[in-house]
Amino acid sequence: MSPTTVAPREQPGDPRCTRAGVPGVVPPESASAGRPRLYALDGMRLMAALGVLCWHWLGSRSLPGVWHGDTAGLMPLGHLIGAYSWTGVQLFFLISGFVICLSCWGRPLGDFVTSRVVRLFPAYWFAVLATSAVLWILPAVWCGHTPRPTPSRILTNLTMANTPLGVDDIDPVYWSLWAELRFYVLFGVLLCWGLTYRRVVAFLGVWAFLGTIAPSADLPLLGLLVQPDYCWYFIAGVAFFLMHRFGPNLLLWSLVGYGYLMAQDRMRGIIGGYEYDTHHHLSWYLTMAYVTASYVLVAAVALGRLDRVRWKWLTAAGALTYPLYLLHQEIGFEIITRLRPHLAPYPTFFLVLAVMLVLAHLVHRFVERPLAPRMRRMLDASFREIRRSAQPPAPGRPGGGRP
Repeated sequence: MSPTTVAPREQPGDPRCTRAGVPGVVPPESASAGRPRLYALDGMRLMAALGVLCWHWLGSRSLPGVWHGDTAGLMPLGHLIGAYSWTGVQLFFLISGFVICLSCWGRPLGDFVTSRVVRLFPAYWFAVLATSAVLWILPAVWCGHTPRPTPSRILTNLTMANTPLGVDDIDPVYWSLWAELRFYVLFGVLLCWGLTYRRVVAFLGVWAFLGTIAPSADLPLLGLLVQPDYCWYFIAGVAFFLMHRFGPNLLLWSLVGYGYLMAQDRMRGIIGGYEYDTHHHLSWYLTMAYVTASYVLVAAVALGRLDRVRWKWLTAAGALTYPLYLLHQEIGFEIITRLRPHLAPYPTFFLVLAVMLVLAHLVHRFVERPLAPRMRRMLDASFREIRRSAQPPAPGRPGGGRP
């Protein structure tokens, strides 16, 4: 996992913010030099992943084979926490807006694409194949049938773009990756012109406007692109990054505040889907307390309030986040249903959690760490070749680059 680092505080128009004549863009070597790591964000990522895990393992009661569908009776406190911890996804999206802007500021589009591909796909490919293998080999006693995925479904899932094709995820947790991909595409379009303070603020303003009108516009494509239920967290994350880099001001706080107000409104509809899984009413007030805490945590990072958090173990903890998120649901259910007859509920929960953390570490150690650098080198070489082909021929040399 690439480091989460602190950018030096700059002012709009600062001469350091110029590359190739584009104001506000920092050269890659300047952008990466001398930044202390933001350890707090690593910890928040793991906290968000554990929240989603607790939702699936403790909060949801829609699968009768897991805990006999009675987590509320077997683990009342665990169920109370888990019933609302799906809001870890909202924290993920806030962090994503912050980190994406942090990692690609001052870098060309090719570097952004490379960083996202090597970050997302190695562990994802492994998770799709491993989960598919488990679903093929073991009977899914937790849902009463064996949902063996077809070869075509497995291969389509490997693209991470199965949702728009109408192909179900191998593991339902992958739904959020499709939301992330759409955010990356929108931000990648902005990167084509180069990131500047002014352009990013304008981008956030336009996105917020489109997110506001999308629910009533009766334009499915608009809703698909701007994500009116979740765009507010990405927008706030990017605005928090701008505060972190350039300092807070009323305009940035207005973007965050407006997005928060829109998010609480959209939350009224989102809660209903989770009530279906909990089989009981969920409090809007308690849900928004979770979401508000996420905003406060990321704001604290943006304003430097958590700079003193420098526990190096958080780096290792953050590295477990993505593989743990990808693997915990289907495989976790399989393990829980086999241990449950032999152990009490809470010991079962913590033992399976330990197993999944070990598995996440193994995926990071033996899949992500070896594959990511190799993929990065190959993609960097590809983009260098594309850039060379676009350059005019040197004087005295016939021809140009490749067509």
